[in-house]
Amino acid sequence: MGTVTYGPRLEIDVDEASRRERLVIEHLPQVRIIAGRIHERLPRHIALEDLISSGIVGLLAAIDHFNPAYNVQLKTYAEPRIHGAILDSLREMDWAPRETRKRSKLIQAAIRKLQQQRGREPSEEEIAEELNIPLAEYQERLNETQAVEIQRLEYAGGGDESYDLLNIISDDEESWPSRIVERSELERVLALAIDRIPKPERTVLSLYYFEELTLREIAEVMGMHLSRCGQLRVQGILRLRSHMERVWASKRGGR
Repeated sequence: MGTVTYGPRLEIDVDEASRRERLVIEHLPQVRIIAGRIHERLPRHIALEDLISSGIVGLLAAIDHFNPAYNVQLKTYAEPRIHGAILDSLREMDWAPRETRKRSKLIQAAIRKLQQQRGREPSEEEIAEELNIPLAEYQERLNETQAVEIQRLEYAGGGDESYDLLNIISDDEESWPSRIVERSELERVLALAIDRIPKPERTVLSLYYFEELTLREIAEVMGMHLSRCGQLRVQGILRLRSHMERVWASKRGGR
């Protein structure tokens, strides 16, 4: 079809516009799934439609920058960009109370301290004792923290020092041997960390992140209350983050 010109300066490539529109429609279900998984952990006043709109922005960026030479499918390439665009929009909203973020960091710090002191994963009771609060209050804090712990597991650090452990070099260098080795080592460290955590948390994380079940579906499978299922997911993530910060970040010189 070529191009269509509107006035002296505005020129539109009709074929390219049609291709982008087709790809957006084709991958819109992927955006809805990712947005829905994030939305179920957020306060009710956050609209799902807003997350989907942000996800489409990420999808468009992925389409524009995708290169078949990456030797991956567009769906695989687009997923972290859709996820990242939604997270960026949430950060701009500043929707999570500062106190909730602070409590999340305190829980993670307590887990890290106990891991180092005891050489094993601490129990819930030990974490609550370290925080000097009753077990019931600790579990309630886990419920509150669900809205904060929405970043991917490969993120480490906090505040301005957060960074994506896999986003160390640009996407067009994805096939570099050093990149492949680094990813393989990260997967090995993460696998060891997963093996360390208690079985119920490991099961919840596996069903949630690998089988892609919702928390409600996982609660039915495991025969537990929905809120308890959410607590185990958050606690498992905090354990993994603590371990990854301590082990993986140190391999990168405490960047």
